[in-house]
Amino acid sequence: MTERRAWFLTGTDTEIGKTFVTCALLHAARANGCSALGMKPVAAGAEHIDGEWVNEDAARLRAAGSFDPGLKDLNPYCLRNPVAPHIAAAEEGVNIDPTRIRAAFENLRARADVVIVEGVGGFRVPLGADYDTADLAVDLDLPVILVVGMRLGCINHALLTVEAIATRGLRLAGWIANRIDPGMLRFEENLAALQARVPAPLLGTIPHVADRDPAIAAQALRLPA
Repeated sequence: MTERRAWFLTGTDTEIGKTFVTCALLHAARANGCSALGMKPVAAGAEHIDGEWVNEDAARLRAAGSFDPGLKDLNPYCLRNPVAPHIAAAEEGVNIDPTRIRAAFENLRARADVVIVEGVGGFRVPLGADYDTADLAVDLDLPVILVVGMRLGCINHALLTVEAIATRGLRLAGWIANRIDPGMLRFEENLAALQARVPAPLLGTIPHVADRDPAIAAQALRLPA
């Protein structure tokens, strides 16, 4: 029987390719013969499609998974406005309940060999008055994969995030360098600086290409040991 594994995937900021990387990791798991599902516990920004509210990131995770588990578990909280989740939730009168998220996660984990839970924005994005995505990672008790958006300032952002992950008592299972800025100066030097300072293995480097296919990017990645 295949061992069931799960990770919480976070990033150094918003718009640094977390969903793309999550999809690529799902493809990598599937290429290794594992059934794999992505989860987006909280998403802000949705369209009404075929009678249901659908977030674009959640739709991409659904397409990249081994099968469609249904949005109820894949994306328990789909907020309509594309703003900070705690603001969107307050405007819609929604209370984000971690118990509901944990139950949805356990449902997914019971159905797949690999589950990757994608956070929102960076590591500490508010989900309510006294609850954020770092709290969610702790509640799910998952090792963390960090996506570093390779651009000017990424070293500082990455090291602060690594420190925050450690402060919460979570294990950093690995990190991924995603080249979001094709014009970044001294890319190799920045990559080397991160490798020397981040206390976890580099799981892969994704080059910048105009038409990015997560199935192709999967070939440059490996899942944590």
